[in-house]
Amino acid sequence: MGDIVYMILVIIESPFAGDREQNIMYARRCMKDSLLRGEAPFLSHLLYTQCLDDNVPEQRTAGMEAGWEWIEKSNKTIVYEDYGISPGMKTGIQLAVKVNHEVEYRRIGKNDETRRT
Repeated sequence: MGDIVYMILVIIESPFAGDREQNIMYARRCMKDSLLRGEAPFLSHLLYTQCLDDNVPEQRTAGMEAGWEWIEKSNKTIVYEDYGISPGMKTGIQLAVKVNHEVEYRRIGKNDETRRT
């Protein structure tokens, strides 16, 4: 067994609402990009929407608020901005700034529609 490698914990902000298929594909690419940079990413919008309905306002709010609870537990927030910054992302960024959490912006390019990952 090798040495323990400590990864930094990051919150990933990327779009979800709108073109869900495109945004889920993009979020998965963001997660992969983050992992390959040696980070341990958390994408609440990919996790919580597996059991909560993003179209039901109370459930969307519950998922967003649960995701925001992780901000102070993580090292920084990474904003992937190739598809713009959605209202939900803006709120996450504002909360991160409010608690003096580092915010980094990245681009990885838009999805190649011929591939699924």
